Amino acid sequence: MRIKKVGVVGSGTMGGAIAALCASAGVPVVMLDLPGQEDRLEVVRKGLERQLKSKPASFMDKSRASLIELGTTEELEKLKDCDWIVEVIVEKVEPKQALFARLEALGSGAIVSSNTSGIPMKTLLEGRGEAFRRRFLGTHFFAPVRYLHLLELIPTPDTDPAVLNTMRQFAEHILGKGTVICKDAPGFIANRLGVYGMSQAMRLMMEEGLSIDEVDALTGPLVGRPKSATFRTGDISGLDVLKLVSTELSHTTGENFAMPEWVEGLIAQGHLGEKTGAGFYKKDGKEIYTYDYTTGEYKPQQKLRLEEIAAIKDLPLAERLRKVGELPGKYGAFAKKLFLTTAHYALEKAQEIAYEIVSVDRALEWGFAWEQGPFKNMDAVGLDYLRQGFAELGLPEPELLKKAQGSFYKDGHYLGFDGQYHPIPTEEGVVRLAPLRAAGKTLLEGKEYALLDLGDGVAFFENRAKMGTWGEGSISGLHKALDWVEAQGYAGLVLGGEDPRTFSAGANLVLVLAAAQEGAWDDLELATRRFQQTSLRLRRAPFPVVAAPFGLTLGGGAEFSLHAGAIQAHAELYMGLVEVGVGLLPGGGGTKEMLFRFTQELSAYGSDIDLFEGVKRAFQLIMLAQTSTSALEARNMGFLRPSDGISMNRDRLIADAKRRVLFMAADFVPQPPMRVRALGAQALGNLRYALWQFQEAGQASEHDVYIGNQVAYVLCGGDGLPREVSEQDILDLEREGFLKLLGTRKTQERIAHTLKTGKPLRN
Repeated sequence: MRIKKVGVVGSGTMGGAIAALCASAGVPVVMLDLPGQEDRLEVVRKGLERQLKSKPASFMDKSRASLIELGTTEELEKLKDCDWIVEVIVEKVEPKQALFARLEALGSGAIVSSNTSGIPMKTLLEGRGEAFRRRFLGTHFFAPVRYLHLLELIPTPDTDPAVLNTMRQFAEHILGKGTVICKDAPGFIANRLGVYGMSQAMRLMMEEGLSIDEVDALTGPLVGRPKSATFRTGDISGLDVLKLVSTELSHTTGENFAMPEWVEGLIAQGHLGEKTGAGFYKKDGKEIYTYDYTTGEYKPQQKLRLEEIAAIKDLPLAERLRKVGELPGKYGAFAKKLFLTTAHYALEKAQEIAYEIVSVDRALEWGFAWEQGPFKNMDAVGLDYLRQGFAELGLPEPELLKKAQGSFYKDGHYLGFDGQYHPIPTEEGVVRLAPLRAAGKTLLEGKEYALLDLGDGVAFFENRAKMGTWGEGSISGLHKALDWVEAQGYAGLVLGGEDPRTFSAGANLVLVLAAAQEGAWDDLELATRRFQQTSLRLRRAPFPVVAAPFGLTLGGGAEFSLHAGAIQAHAELYMGLVEVGVGLLPGGGGTKEMLFRFTQELSAYGSDIDLFEGVKRAFQLIMLAQTSTSALEARNMGFLRPSDGISMNRDRLIADAKRRVLFMAADFVPQPPMRVRALGAQALGNLRYALWQFQEAGQASEHDVYIGNQVAYVLCGGDGLPREVSEQDILDLEREGFLKLLGTRKTQERIAHTLKTGKPLRN
């Protein structure tokens, strides 16, 4: 089986987002919805328009929307050549059952699934024949679909194993999802535990007399949860969706998932969260207001500032989980009760909803963005802590806890529901660094770097500096790694990291600013030259160096990636040469690289082509500090070449980069030094005139223009006559411009402001 075309029935928030993800992955989609009154396609067209305008963006490249064919539910025949059809209509049993009856009559033979968030598959399949049952399963995505990693797959006893395998392969390799196999139980895994945790947080908040702001401060990053914590997560999901899921769970489980009456009141007022502009929080201009459930009014948001929290917030997660329950008064009481009651629920329900505890942890990590799943958290605090806490709350010790022999995970094994320890299921095509370290695969190591053995003659360089910044420690480590790989005759090197958000925030500006303020210009000149030489060394290495960037890839991190022999990027790539934002120009080879890339692209079309278009493109990209919002966009912008690869699944990025090294290694020859025609004075005059116009229009400050003139001077190869120049010629100009800008007071002010606030300064 192979999925080549997808059908989506329902163009609402989830249906439209699933269609956008499939199209972003390059898969053609047919999306259907109810017919409109005058315009038959009105409903489905508006659904597509919502995805094109959505924030965060549903499409990785809006041009991929052309892969989506629109239709109405009166035209089910449009789905006949689809290989997978997913139902994403109203969350009610009867309409779903009626649609499945029609799809069965269609006789297409496609895999059919439901994106229901909690209705059991056995209920949806009532009345369906054996053939339909064999190709049916649940596929529960999480919002926002593009960004949350989890896809819950819910097979039934009748689901053909080949259907499940096809869906899993497609989801993991093509859509980039982390899949978890769930039992056909109400709420499946993530919602069952996640919604319970939210409802429990609300109850305990009211019992202990806390505010929404206080609860979110105690249930966010402090305990390994996302910044959205509890109530901001509710606003993102939608209070109406939260109510729907909680009501359905209460109905199907007989347990109490009900939201408090004041939440019902917010919904009745139309305050549904982010999509309506108000929910638990409300934004008015730049001000944020929080709902006060005791008065029914919105009040200015209050930050929870406690010395006790400040003292523990930077500790390892295991220590924070224990110490947050020791906070003074109501804060500690709330945090401890919430941890213990939700842990107890996970222990009691795990066997009902999952096939093993590993799936429970992955579901919460991937679907709710927890740093660690519940069983890993329980191991972190210790099982004796749980037993003592449960006894204090009058909760019986769960059977699964009784079976645990010291911990739920040990030595690469997990506790099974049978009381035995089993090997943690391997993830095919996934390379994780922790097991490599544990297996003694570290080849070199320093404070800010490590070189690991990926096997098959491929090494992996890990930048361990904070946010992947490049300073003397990490750059020296990279040179040592390049020396080691060459000396040992390895096939090649992967340049990457494991932080889920940041590949590299660029050069270490703290050190750069300090040196400038001390007047250490000889040291800065040497450091800038070394940065450039490092870029060139990646380009000239006698073996393939494959950069594997992901997430934030800015400044120097982008420059090193651009100079690698190839890039294997994660689909979520936010790459940019953003130095202008701190009053600098790309000084590690980035200015040179964009000039050469864009002018050489044009040179291939003959001598009559105006190379100034390439110079202008590089100038705009650098001066506007343009940053991609995906790897597809990075390719359109010129950061990725057509030959560079894109991995949809972050978990597979290192393995994909390793495969690219091995593919390139057999006949690898480094790129020879390049030359380009520098356009000189005339092109420089054109760019300076454009800068003058921006200043006259009030769109650029005097210092902006000064920065722009330095960038223009480098891109034009100076102000002389047109001539052939080498890479080193442009690098010398680039380094000179970088240092000249760094020497100005206003650039130093910009750097200092950004380091302090995280925001750019326009001075």
